[in-house]
Amino acid sequence: MAEVESFALDHTAVKAPYVRLITVEEGKKGDKISNYDLRLVQPNENAIPTAGLHTIEHMLAGYLRDRMDGVIDCSPFGCRTGFHLIVWGEQDTADVAKALKGSLEQIVESTWDDVQGTDIKSCGNYRDHSLFSAKEWCKKILAEGISSDPFERKVI
Repeated sequence: MAEVESFALDHTAVKAPYVRLITVEEGKKGDKISNYDLRLVQPNENAIPTAGLHTIEHMLAGYLRDRMDGVIDCSPFGCRTGFHLIVWGEQDTADVAKALKGSLEQIVESTWDDVQGTDIKSCGNYRDHSLFSAKEWCKKILAEGISSDPFERKVI
């Protein structure tokens, strides 16, 4: 079985919240995609409840695209501690952390009208959202500060 980098990461050594470059993959024609670990809460110490995480996911989908070029996808980890961010090319983790910080700040200031994809036609589990939970978790994450390094606190 192929080794998965994320499973080789020592989850007891990281200091969330942080942004971490997981890998840069190069295609046959030289195109590159990068996978970032947007870790919002400390692994094995906390997890964002599903409804709040789901709402953060929907909001990050737009807000990160507003702040960064080349966003392909932003998907939550099953452990509910953060997200994979997939982008074209390579970007500095500090720049990604700034985009994440700005997006979380925007979530804190948002209203329900700002949440995209929350009806039966646009979401596969439209009843499982909580803007209140999303905002509260974003406040907590922002208060802790987002680091551009997973092992040393280099808050942006």
